[in-house]
Amino acid sequence: MKIIAYQPKYESAVIALWQKCDLTRPYNDPHKDIARKMKVDPDLFLVGLDGDNVVATAMGGYDGHRGWVNYLGVDPDYQRQGLGEQIMAAVEKALLARGCPKFNLLVRTENISAQKFYESIGFSRDDCVEMGKRLIPD
Repeated sequence: MKIIAYQPKYESAVIALWQKCDLTRPYNDPHKDIARKMKVDPDLFLVGLDGDNVVATAMGGYDGHRGWVNYLGVDPDYQRQGLGEQIMAAVEKALLARGCPKFNLLVRTENISAQKFYESIGFSRDDCVEMGKRLIPD
């Protein structure tokens, strides 16, 4: 897999991958999420390619205090081949280059397989409660 920064020509393929991986939700417009990301640290939005096919994504971010990842997705036909670990390592490397001291992520409670994957690459549960407030409805 070749990992590169997202390019607009991949938008449809990225969104199709997110849908295939069950990452989209009715309250988050993926087109808007991509447009918003392209305004802030676009180089942390990575895609993994097999030839010209998008097979993995990871949308990293850094707020000066913590690094984050959203939209980690690997095409189900390519899972269990180390691609998720590879693209996460690329995000981690980019965050370390910025001096990021800690890498965080959110996983839906019911997504046990994702929790096991993240634990296998060194993540552990933090003792905190995730809270949110929508400012702009999609």
